[in-house]
Amino acid sequence: MQITPLLNDGYAGEPAKRVLNYVQDHRQAGDPVVGIYCGYAPIELIQAMGIVPAVLCAFSKVPIAAAETVLPANLCPLIKSSYGFIIEGTCPFYAMSQAVIAETTCDGKKKMFELIADIKPTHVMDLPQVPDEAEARSNWKQMIVKLQGFLETHFDRQADEEKIEASLQAANRKNALMRRIFDYAARVPSVLHWKEMYDLSFLAIAATGQEMVPLLEPLPDILEQRVREGFHVGPPKAPRVLVTGCPVGGDATKIFNTIEVAGGVVVAPDACTGMKAFMGEFAENSGDPIGAMAERYLKIPCACMTPNERRLTDLSAMIGHFKPDAVIDFVLQACHAYNVESFKIGRHVEEVHGLPFLKIETDYSDADTEQLRTRIEALFESI
Repeated sequence: MQITPLLNDGYAGEPAKRVLNYVQDHRQAGDPVVGIYCGYAPIELIQAMGIVPAVLCAFSKVPIAAAETVLPANLCPLIKSSYGFIIEGTCPFYAMSQAVIAETTCDGKKKMFELIADIKPTHVMDLPQVPDEAEARSNWKQMIVKLQGFLETHFDRQADEEKIEASLQAANRKNALMRRIFDYAARVPSVLHWKEMYDLSFLAIAATGQEMVPLLEPLPDILEQRVREGFHVGPPKAPRVLVTGCPVGGDATKIFNTIEVAGGVVVAPDACTGMKAFMGEFAENSGDPIGAMAERYLKIPCACMTPNERRLTDLSAMIGHFKPDAVIDFVLQACHAYNVESFKIGRHVEEVHGLPFLKIETDYSDADTEQLRTRIEALFESI
């Protein structure tokens, strides 16, 4: 069945190419570019200052060999890939970035940031990792204020509270539209493919709310047309899968492809490269927009946080909404936080929701693809 493409924004191609063209256009127009790695980078502040956030390359196996000339081989592939891209000079987003924003989410990344700080200005934000403590919000707010000072000094760009508030409100509109679009994956059967969710998410992180809202507003009509025409992703009775865990992108999307080859349908990519970045809201008109920003970001349930009960709460909400038949926890090798936390996730999925659960620990290579397929097929047979 011929369907209308979901995204027609003038930036053709795969997600990385779309975002690269977007960032290049802004760079050529004279806008500064700052590189980011993590979902905790406060993009609304960056955009309020007229600066473009560029998600840096981190999802390819190609530069890992170069990285291992400096980094240990048993380090997380995301960190090795990130560093390899930089020392090889093969990440166009890093090349365009005039500075890098880094966050202390894990020990490996912290030490990698020390290495790249010798190459390009790198501002490290000290992320509170006990988010429910009273001091966490004030400490993270202070980190955002310090980031604002760094950006003002480095780029000679300013943003007052009015501009920051406007950026938060535009982000809320963008996020609400993203959630409305994701709702079409919650339909049974789904009418939204994981590649479309991934593509939209990648672009929505880089683009401002003001830019994304006009792009997103027509999409529900396209999806409604799919519903009317009887379109659905995969076979109607295909196992529906929620994928949680580590960030997924580039070579790591093998997990999504393997699920499809095994006969399943990914209905909820629950990661900071998927839905997680758009699931919350900023408090509006609070009189303290940076404080509102700090509060929202600390609610992101990354495994670096402890205790991380919010991840279980959010996961339950997603299971209730997207109605998966199984949950797969995607864990990158040597990502100790997600690896240890996987035990609690599996217990929660099986005991609270009565769903089959599978933990997959892997890297960016293709060597285990057939083994993953066999394990996923066995998971589906248990449904």
